[in-house]
Amino acid sequence: MNIIQEYIEYLKDNPKGYWFKRKLYGWGWAPARTQGWLTLAAYIAGVLFFAFKAEENISLVNASREVIAPIIILTILLSVVCYETGEKPKWQWGKRVD
Repeated sequence: MNIIQEYIEYLKDNPKGYWFKRKLYGWGWAPARTQGWLTLAAYIAGVLFFAFKAEENISLVNASREVIAPIIILTILLSVVCYETGEKPKWQWGKRVD
């Protein structure tokens, strides 16, 4: 079984209905349901919005206020949503064999 099929099988095994499941390899989350994918898409859209909104010759002070701070806030919000609607994160390397 290749790694993509293994990941799809892992994400489909979701009896508790988590939006985000623990990553199969490493630490963090992967979207497991439609709500998780929509949340991730909204985050990416927000980051792109603030990135493209910036002027070409923007000062460091304005960049930190208009681009960097909003992206940090979006990232914190995404992390909170992942934590609240997903499995508790932990380091893992592959499927657990019982």
